[in-house]
Amino acid sequence: MGVIGKSGEKVLLLGDEAVVRGAIEGGLGFASTYPGTPASEIGDTFAKVAKELGIYFEYSANEMVAMEMAGAAAACGIRSLVSMKHVGLNVAADAFMTLGYIGVVGGMLIVIGDDPSCHSSQNEQDTRYYSRLAGMPVLEPATPQEACDMAREGLEISEKLGVPVILRMTTRICHVRGAVTFREPKAGKKPKDGKFEKDAKWVVVPAVARKQHPVMLERLKEAEKISNEISFNKVTGKKGKIGVITSGVAANYLYETFEDLGMDIQVLKLGMSYPMPRKLVSEFLQGLEKVIIVEELEPLVEEYVKMVAKDVNPKVEIIGKESGHFPRIHEYDMDIVGKALEKALGKKLPYYEPIEPTKIPLPTRPPVLCPGCSHMGTYYAAWMATKGKAICTTDIGCYTLGLNLPSKMADYLLCMGSSVGTAGAMSMCSGLPVIAFIGDSTFFHGGIHGLVSAVYNKHKFVYVILDNSTTAMTGHQPHPGIGITGLGVKNEPVLIEKVLEGCGVKKVIVVDPYDIKSTIQAFKDALAYDGLAAIVSRHPCALNETREKKKKGLLVPYVVDRTKCKKCAICTDKFACPAISLDKENYAVVSEALCVGCGMCSQVCPSHAFVKKEVKM
Repeated sequence: MGVIGKSGEKVLLLGDEAVVRGAIEGGLGFASTYPGTPASEIGDTFAKVAKELGIYFEYSANEMVAMEMAGAAAACGIRSLVSMKHVGLNVAADAFMTLGYIGVVGGMLIVIGDDPSCHSSQNEQDTRYYSRLAGMPVLEPATPQEACDMAREGLEISEKLGVPVILRMTTRICHVRGAVTFREPKAGKKPKDGKFEKDAKWVVVPAVARKQHPVMLERLKEAEKISNEISFNKVTGKKGKIGVITSGVAANYLYETFEDLGMDIQVLKLGMSYPMPRKLVSEFLQGLEKVIIVEELEPLVEEYVKMVAKDVNPKVEIIGKESGHFPRIHEYDMDIVGKALEKALGKKLPYYEPIEPTKIPLPTRPPVLCPGCSHMGTYYAAWMATKGKAICTTDIGCYTLGLNLPSKMADYLLCMGSSVGTAGAMSMCSGLPVIAFIGDSTFFHGGIHGLVSAVYNKHKFVYVILDNSTTAMTGHQPHPGIGITGLGVKNEPVLIEKVLEGCGVKKVIVVDPYDIKSTIQAFKDALAYDGLAAIVSRHPCALNETREKKKKGLLVPYVVDRTKCKKCAICTDKFACPAISLDKENYAVVSEALCVGCGMCSQVCPSHAFVKKEVKM
């Protein structure tokens, strides 16, 4: 059934899917994104249903473009949504901050997927800080049902206030499944119905910005009134001398802990956490001797409560992160919340007994590239051409796994698109050859502006675009180099080699990394070039290619001819395909369940021990 259904139906939805349903119910007409875990499924869901519903949807080249698109659509009176992960908001921050000043006409929802515990991210930044910077209200769901309801209401609040509203999701809410009851969708304007009213405020020169800043502050005053009255901010439980204030997903751990312990303490749950509801918080603090703050990541609620408490209840004891009861890092769980409550309440609670860890040391299991991944061929070729004596700047994608043994082809990483910018400095400051690795989707996202700067400033390094014809790490979404849009419309692909040449790169080599010998030679030629040389290492993602091979019955695995195997272990120590291992006698063995028949192992093996399995017809 998915996100399309009738009012009153109850459907099990992923948190990300619930956001899409809520936006549909809120009369959405326009959606844009750049995929990033944990928010990728929002765009993927729109890609499936947008065309049928008359909603415009696109996978933009990066988050900045997606933010600009959604903001402009809202300026035309079309309700819009833009989604991205938390670090994507850094990329979109320039446009994002200005939208806080100029506002919108149609409702605009900015959905951000924060990632406590860094499940798939390079940091744990808290998006709620951005809301303070930009003067935008924040909604924090604790369940898929709330994600749906807040997406719908967020568009209403945004249109009422004339400013975008942030829906702050976290990994746990994005990827949990829960029952969602559908409501009747509002009839919203579609892109063809939009109308742009010219106004000087839309052009943010300094004179305009100075006028708009106080307007933004007035909007926040109106937003605080809503925060004091909105149903997402509610008080439950029995009034006593102790109270708890919580927000977002942390509320789930709190409620479940209370249920298990048979506790009934008064709780103020904040679903709209910015602007904070001062009146509601002030009333809640009255008569309390102790208040416990339960929120993930930064102590923003805690700091606000302390500020209000100085005026309304200065003697109340405030317990949270700064008191040392709750951690300021990572996701919470019932164990963390339960132990913090024990410490805060000063008594032993009938809580879970800790599980004794196993006495058998378990081996680590680092993530690996997929069997047949073309990046393995590229990395092996780069290593053979340099013998590991090069600095490798890398980027965000599957290929970041090049940092692991045996490749060790990742030495420095900052963010999306940083490989090319950092490579320029490394080439000038290290005295070593430099190779910059970037994926095809990341190239279009953030790898072009650094390239232009490198060409203009005459930097010398090798720029390698690992082109597997998809945005692989986040779920195989399309990008400008593929030739299909988010709505499934076929288009002329933007060829990476043409972009490189257009940016002034004089030496561009296109190779298939499944051809190991040619790829090694390409690296040698590029490293010998006196200037910036680029290699487009192109082969389809192994997952996509394997699916097609299986459909057509063309997947033939490789096996090891033990009479030829010299036990040199190059296949495991230098190439390291996950489908290859060594047996007890140190002979190479191929897992036929994992092998995709790419044939790279047969080229790497000096004794040609890897051969295609004979298939009986």
